[in-house]
Amino acid sequence: MKIKIYPFFLIFVFLIIFFVFYKGLKNSNIYTPNVQAQIDIPEFQAINFENNKTINSNDIFFKDKFYLLNIWASWCVPCREEHRFLMNLKKEKLIDIIGLNYKDNHLNAKKFLDELKSPYKIILKDSDGTIAIDWGAYGVPETFLIYDKKIVKKIIGPIDENSILEIKEILK
Repeated sequence: MKIKIYPFFLIFVFLIIFFVFYKGLKNSNIYTPNVQAQIDIPEFQAINFENNKTINSNDIFFKDKFYLLNIWASWCVPCREEHRFLMNLKKEKLIDIIGLNYKDNHLNAKKFLDELKSPYKIILKDSDGTIAIDWGAYGVPETFLIYDKKIVKKIIGPIDENSILEIKEILK
């Protein structure tokens, strides 16, 4: 009698384990941030990349105007890939692009811009990453489309052709 119960018990335990793993695989624990919410931009003070003077965000972003805030770094490979799209957007003069240089060495960032040219109207330093955290960024590159001092769209990762089309559609 003992010998007949053992295989059934083993099969029962196997089925329970299989069921638990099957349910676990169907459950996604990946956090997906809300990138569609319109929230007010944070107020902050930063150091201007060009002249090392402190500048307030209220002196950069004005109401009734579109801006693109791009968080970038010279050590970021995807930032290099997206750079040509930002340069093309600058040439079209549709929007002011503000750069936020994230946790970067000033000389390396300067070399990056000397090599690829700057698409930015203003570049701000974020040496310790606190400004990017206030914006809700958790990596580079990240880009925020701003209108009327509100975040209209958040682009996680490098800007590409599709992102540019979305931005242009919103600007219309």
